[in-house]
Amino acid sequence: MPRKVRATPSPTGWRRVIARAPITLYRWHLGQLLGGRLLLLTHTGRTSGQPRQVVLEITGRDPATGAYHLASGFGPESQWYRNIQRTPRVTIQVGRHRSTATARPMTPEESGRAMAAYAPRHPRTARRLMAVCGIETDGTEDDYYLIGRDHIPFVEVTPTGKA
Repeated sequence: MPRKVRATPSPTGWRRVIARAPITLYRWHLGQLLGGRLLLLTHTGRTSGQPRQVVLEITGRDPATGAYHLASGFGPESQWYRNIQRTPRVTIQVGRHRSTATARPMTPEESGRAMAAYAPRHPRTARRLMAVCGIETDGTEDDYYLIGRDHIPFVEVTPTGKA
């Protein structure tokens, strides 16, 4: 059974600089260097109303709708996650392709299934994510399901048109 062993505050200092470096690549029109596993999400600040950006790993894709699945590794208190709950209209960019989109927080059960599907595809990344998030896991599919259901919410971002 997974266990949260420590809080996971957002990165500060040099860790924040490193975490935000991919945004600079997208601004320099070099997003294609990041491949197809990272997505630039432009969302609206819930208090300021100003555009905000974050680069997130694409954890899955719905082939029927073209929707991307994204994990809020820092939990439901992540700023981007809270912002999309207030304003679900977003812009996404994967490589050179930009699109308007609608973001929808997935249910706890959907998040659990998404995490359980993601972990076997990317086991090392999943283990590193758990370490960063302060979550102990035995690495089983059931454990990852519980992590997604109880600790790491997922978001489905469905493209709606060209940006």
